[in-house]
Amino acid sequence: MITNPVSGAWYLVRGFSLITKPGIRAYVVIPLLINIAFFSSVIAVGMRYFDTFVQQIQPALPDWLAWLSWLFWILFLVTALLVTFYTFSLAANIFSGPFNSLLAEAVEEYLTGRKPEQAGGWKKALADFIPGVAMEIKKFLYLAMWTCVLMVLFVIPMVQIVAPFLWILYTAWSLSLEYMDYPMANHGFKFPDNKKKMSERRLQTMGFGFATSVATLIPIANFLVLPAAVAGATALWVEKFQKTTTP
Repeated sequence: MITNPVSGAWYLVRGFSLITKPGIRAYVVIPLLINIAFFSSVIAVGMRYFDTFVQQIQPALPDWLAWLSWLFWILFLVTALLVTFYTFSLAANIFSGPFNSLLAEAVEEYLTGRKPEQAGGWKKALADFIPGVAMEIKKFLYLAMWTCVLMVLFVIPMVQIVAPFLWILYTAWSLSLEYMDYPMANHGFKFPDNKKKMSERRLQTMGFGFATSVATLIPIANFLVLPAAVAGATALWVEKFQKTTTP
């Protein structure tokens, strides 16, 4: 089936609009606050230990090198920002995974006027929290395996030329798999089976994944990319996949 990658990318923009709708915002705010609290706590603890480190080495510095303590703090802040940026998606998916199913459920109900077949609300989300975290870890390990394979290509002569392009394609495909999993799981689909169905609209889903990967590079805004991607993937599922799909 020939599909348009640009229309897939537009679904991410659609997702940003959907997460502002009444009845959907709550499913965005709660996991967002959890992730902000987690990273704030990690950074606060890191600052405390780093301050102790700076105080221990400062007496050993001559007066003319006292300015290095400020340099140390600048390096710490830059490192903290980089660690937050590169680990946010992983941590956010682990902590927010069960809530993302609720978000996908709310978006589908908003778009269609009815709940998914396997909707269960907060009670089901709480019951599925531990299994949901386990599934997120399994998805991460699956994607990490292919990440390692692609990293090897960067050190193989000649193949190095195409490795960056393969990396871009892989990132787009893996992100589309990640976020399409939520609305599909609400209809009884399992993560390993989603690849086959999504391949029917490969260009469209990869367009969505590519737009998501670009959006995650924007500092601060990337905190909202996750819920927007879940909402956009749900809209993509409802409008392009659901009518022709059965578990």
